[in-house]
Amino acid sequence: MTRYDVKRDLKQCYAPRNTDWALVDVPAQRFIAVDGHGDPNTSADYTRAVEALYAVAYTIKFTSKNALGRDFVVGPLEGLWWSDRPEVFITRAKDAWHWRMLISQPDWITDDLIDEARQAALAKKGLPTIARVRRETLTEGTSAQVLHVGPYDDEGPVLARLHHEYLAANDLRMSGHHHEIYLGDPRRAEPAELRTILRQPVRTGSMIVSAP
Repeated sequence: MTRYDVKRDLKQCYAPRNTDWALVDVPAQRFIAVDGHGDPNTSADYTRAVEALYAVAYTIKFTSKNALGRDFVVGPLEGLWWSDRPEVFITRAKDAWHWRMLISQPDWITDDLIDEARQAALAKKGLPTIARVRRETLTEGTSAQVLHVGPYDDEGPVLARLHHEYLAANDLRMSGHHHEIYLGDPRRAEPAELRTILRQPVRTGSMIVSAP
């Protein structure tokens, strides 16, 4: 049985090699998601949210394999980040960050299967945050994207280049939330070896748009 792997099947979105900003066309994707607010390094709610997401994600995986005969690799953790003040991502003022943590789902995973997996995971794990896990469809389209190698807190200059140079030079405006995909495990990898995809949905500057 060949296992579906989003990193392999959507290489342009999950395996970029460019270390400077470049445009990519991102197809619509379905996710499971949990929303929250605050510094991910100190927020207990963030830790509980990620734990809940993985509990549901693995329940979906095993249900799909056993009931449908279709296996897949659980996708990497992803996050949408936003604030009323975009500069806080450059200054790393993390208490002002809002976040939506995500894990991608194969297209054959139905809404009913997600709902059933959430209930099963909640019954088995007893984690209240599991009840907040929900379905999310994300349609980003044209996006600026870069592979960042190194500590998360070194992202500031990369984002500053996007905000102050790349967008203006290419007649672009931001049209959605800042998106990160975590390819490395901070519990096991050295900070200098972490690999994070940074993504920003964009539109041409002549269009008047706002973030959702």
